[in-house]
Amino acid sequence: MTESSPSPPPLPAPPAMTAPPSENSQALQAPLDGDAVATQRRRRKRPTSDRAPARTLRGLRSAARRSAVYDEKLLDEIIRIQIEDGSDGGYRRPRRSPWREIDVEAQIASSLGFPPDSLIEEEIESNVVPTLGGVDQANYIVVRNHIVARWRANVSVWLAPAHAMESIRSEHRALVTSAYGFLLEHGYINSGLAPAIKEAGWRRPGSSSTRGNVVVVGAGLAGLAAARHLLSLGFKVAVLEGRLRPGGRVLTKTMAAAGVAAAADLGGSVLTGINGNPLAVLARQLGFPLHKVRDHCPLYRPDGAAVDAAIDGAVEAAFNQLLEKVCKLRETMAEELSTIDVSLGTALEAFRTVHAVAETAEERMLLSWHLANLEYANAALLSDLSMTFWDQDDPYDMGGDHCFIPGGNGRFVKALAENLPIFYGKKVRRVQYGSDGVMVYTGGGEVFRGDVALCTVPLGVLKKGEIEFTPELPAEKAAAIRRLGFGVLNKVALLFPFDFWGGEIDTFGTLTAEERRRGEFFLFYSYAAVAGGPLLVALVAGESAVEFEGMCPATAVKRVMDTLRRIFSVKGIQVPEPVQVVCTRWGADEFAYGSYSYIAVGSSGDDYDVLAESMGDGRVFFAGEATSRKYPATMHGALLSGLREAANISRTVRIRSSSVSEVKRGEVVFDVEEFFKDPDAAFGGFSVLYDPGSGEPGSLSLLRLGFRERKLEAGSGVLYAVVSRKEVEELAAMDRDADRLSLLARRSGTKLVGRKGLGVSGEALISRIATARKSKSVD
Repeated sequence: MTESSPSPPPLPAPPAMTAPPSENSQALQAPLDGDAVATQRRRRKRPTSDRAPARTLRGLRSAARRSAVYDEKLLDEIIRIQIEDGSDGGYRRPRRSPWREIDVEAQIASSLGFPPDSLIEEEIESNVVPTLGGVDQANYIVVRNHIVARWRANVSVWLAPAHAMESIRSEHRALVTSAYGFLLEHGYINSGLAPAIKEAGWRRPGSSSTRGNVVVVGAGLAGLAAARHLLSLGFKVAVLEGRLRPGGRVLTKTMAAAGVAAAADLGGSVLTGINGNPLAVLARQLGFPLHKVRDHCPLYRPDGAAVDAAIDGAVEAAFNQLLEKVCKLRETMAEELSTIDVSLGTALEAFRTVHAVAETAEERMLLSWHLANLEYANAALLSDLSMTFWDQDDPYDMGGDHCFIPGGNGRFVKALAENLPIFYGKKVRRVQYGSDGVMVYTGGGEVFRGDVALCTVPLGVLKKGEIEFTPELPAEKAAAIRRLGFGVLNKVALLFPFDFWGGEIDTFGTLTAEERRRGEFFLFYSYAAVAGGPLLVALVAGESAVEFEGMCPATAVKRVMDTLRRIFSVKGIQVPEPVQVVCTRWGADEFAYGSYSYIAVGSSGDDYDVLAESMGDGRVFFAGEATSRKYPATMHGALLSGLREAANISRTVRIRSSSVSEVKRGEVVFDVEEFFKDPDAAFGGFSVLYDPGSGEPGSLSLLRLGFRERKLEAGSGVLYAVVSRKEVEELAAMDRDADRLSLLARRSGTKLVGRKGLGVSGEALISRIATARKSKSVD
């Protein structure tokens, strides 16, 4: 892949890609300010582990399709037709149409979070190319995308390096080796539970492993995914779980009585987008069918009558426009909002009042329903949700349909937990770490020793201080834990003797005249098509979800039954008594203390990154949905965070044990701030240290940003990033720090991190700078 290569041509860099229009995008016909505006609809975040699909909840009001069963294997066939030759078996050489193949492969890689024309941060830290930018990086990206697409074409087959080389010239073998090694270590290829994958990559617990011992705290999706991947990477693993079951906040309960039975998802329930979703990959590998959540979601007034369609559409449009007004406000106040934040609820109410939205009783009830839906999507009261950053993860939403797994997500948990060394009933009380390893103490007085610990407990447990860390958590991490929100969503699962509501819909909603109870049973899920029996699940969100924690179960059942009877009595349908009912209390659960994370007023997406940072010089790592800036509050976010930290542990241990590594963690800790007293360049709030060994545009530079006004409590007001010298020049040419930050995120995917989050390339760069500064001082 050199620029001078003759025929056949080198694999070109993927062309710039424009994201396809959102399925929720449309022109607003009656904007609040009277102007015709075409804009992306920002009704709410896409639903997550427990969020209902946005399209189901009113986004597309189309009639149900004939078949709601979605076969995700169709994606395999499409990819195979485009990239390979249509064969079902093994891997074959693709047809020769390079540009088309490269474009398709780039789109597939993009669905997994890889930008079309740059490296992700983990690739930079892993030194996948010797120099950032230039032809090597461009060719590496094409190779990486090709390998990803080859495996995604058939996720049930182990992709060997030789398969990856079949369509790439031999002179680029080094790039293939680099990309293949990175993708394998980070779980982007050859991961999951297909028999061929397990046979080729699975190492049974207790087998001869020499890479080290890892104690994983928590057997939720993050802990299970991390443990399996660590075993495949050659580590010994012990998983400590306080509950007597795996799965954490993913819980499928079998309900059975009076001759009927059903599987009820009491925790995470919806696969929110199947394109790029690792859970969709697991479903394909395991042969689990997917049920597409159908779009039709009728709403009913408190008297049981159906909501007028015209009023419904008008209020939904007005609600979307209110959110759009908030987005425009954020854009105009970008710099001020970095230090001043208000709640999303306050902003929405202000715009509602100014523009006289929803003034009649029915309109106000409809608007309240949408507000309840927004609180459901975030497991948060709108009064607690940050106006500035509440939807910061929207750009990373998984594409494709939203689906249920027939039989419940507990099937994933069972498959992931199989043969893992999980110790149940071990509630962790203390994690002690030092230069020689970790000791994890349980409430029963047991001590588990390891080289590394991985903490995957929910944010609610960390907020409660249920686990003591010795030494204590860094001030910045402790502050991030305090700032991030962790909310509550509850459910009432009702098993009936028969399906009285009909199987043509998957969701329906109810309005209430009481504003403070807007989230009480505002949405019902029908699981009759996927649970194996006549099951309804009622959702309780917002303030109602908090109050529900203390509600008597008998009262809860009476209220939900009154709601159902008001709806169906109008239709002449007699609602039977349920044969079994289960009410959740996630806020009171001692192993969770809530449902999922959200960005509270005063917090930001940076706090997810801070929570994800390791500590103790690479001895204690953190995973879980609340450590995922791109995919928080989702099942796939939890699973991906487990794979991420397994790779981080692997890289850290490799650095620590390698005698030829450029930098070893724990040997020397340089005072970087001393170096920045004499920076090589400075502009705005940024200062820069260049790599002393190279003046090339692609050479690395250490970027520093100081925050004068940022409220970090006891934490540092300084963040760093590793960027190329060329990027430094582009940043210096800009006038505002806000534009510079936007460029970093947009062009390179770079995130600013604390001192301990700089990774391998950052530490190596600091070492070179220190050596050069020392030599200069001697001279």
